[in-house]
Amino acid sequence: MSGRSLSCRSCENIAQAPVPSLPIERGLAGPGLLSHGLVAKYCDHLPLYRQAGIYARNGLDLDRSTLADWVGQTARLVRPLVEAVGTHVMAAERVHADDTTVPVLDPGRGKTKTGRLWCYARDDRPFAGTAAPAVRYCYSPDRKGEHPRAHLAPFRGILQAGGYAGYAGLYDRGVTEAACWAHAQRKFFDVHAAAQSPLALEALQRIAALYAIEATIRGRSPDARLAVRKAQSAPLSAELRTWLDKTHARIPGKSELAGAIRYTLTRWEALTLVLRDGRACLDNDAAERSVRPMTMGRKNWLFAGADEGTSCCPSAYFLIKEEHFGADYQAPAATLGAARPRGRHPVKRDLPAERSMARCHRSGEPAKFRCRSGVGPSYDSMREQRRPHRVLLRHVPPAPPRGRAESASGSARSKHSFGTSHYRGR
Repeated sequence: MSGRSLSCRSCENIAQAPVPSLPIERGLAGPGLLSHGLVAKYCDHLPLYRQAGIYARNGLDLDRSTLADWVGQTARLVRPLVEAVGTHVMAAERVHADDTTVPVLDPGRGKTKTGRLWCYARDDRPFAGTAAPAVRYCYSPDRKGEHPRAHLAPFRGILQAGGYAGYAGLYDRGVTEAACWAHAQRKFFDVHAAAQSPLALEALQRIAALYAIEATIRGRSPDARLAVRKAQSAPLSAELRTWLDKTHARIPGKSELAGAIRYTLTRWEALTLVLRDGRACLDNDAAERSVRPMTMGRKNWLFAGADEGTSCCPSAYFLIKEEHFGADYQAPAATLGAARPRGRHPVKRDLPAERSMARCHRSGEPAKFRCRSGVGPSYDSMREQRRPHRVLLRHVPPAPPRGRAESASGSARSKHSFGTSHYRGR
């Protein structure tokens, strides 16, 4: 398993090159294979049992527990990078915050519990900022307010978020609240969709006028944005406030429309921050777009196996976003050396060498390779075969066995019982 060996005929000394460094210590997976598995799981939303089936069709038996271990170790490898980007996000003048649910197995209770994946997005492009956009993801086993307060402890600036009460403790220590007009708009939309209310439709039209003005100033400096808002948006906002007060006074207080109006009036000060600060936005769409990959994957893997496994998701989702990858999403790993020629699947191409190396480990005998030149290949040439290339998966993975469900961490369990006796290690 070492590099090419050279021996001296005179003194019979042997010189051997050191073993190249691999991402996982004492592991055979190269960076191309690891990146392929992460992208398939977190970008293409393929659970690990489906990936194992794809590899099996190519002649390689990779257990789900092995794939899950690779995911966890890769997440730990990139943790310093994730922490550095998190510092970059917390240094922003404005941060978008949102969260979504994560079903997590709760052994002994016969059901899943609800964890939370928190998303904090930095995007200064709407007000002509030059800092790179970035997203920080965090996981917590529940939705207690102490979690977002701990995540945002170093942040001082504008927090663009919904009306979650857990953020309230932040607004007393240098954080400025900016509410989301999209949430208020959605309340009126639901009323109009259910009852075709003309009053709800009028509210939607008035809010849409604010969005039309916002579209003309996107990407301009904060001062320019603020000047346009004071000239055009401020009169419309004042008219909207007057209309909401009058409408609320003449409709039943227990109606859905009255609830939508109260939601808007209660957050009016935070909703109108856009009229006082050019950096604020009308809505929190930046965070909602960033949390969408998690909701897409949740439809495929159904639940997470444990809190420990779910804690790997933030690192993976930070690195792997669908828009980051073009036709050849494994191209960044090719900078480690010469790219392998395009053609067969990387796992299938490595199969003879890896089988021989596995026999070498078990028996202690030297590995045997078929080589036309008659000289055994070096470790460098073996690694050269594992260089990433474009992978086209043309087959639909087989359906999972009936009565079993796949977790986010790759373990299979019976969907009828969540007791510890139903864990399957392989």
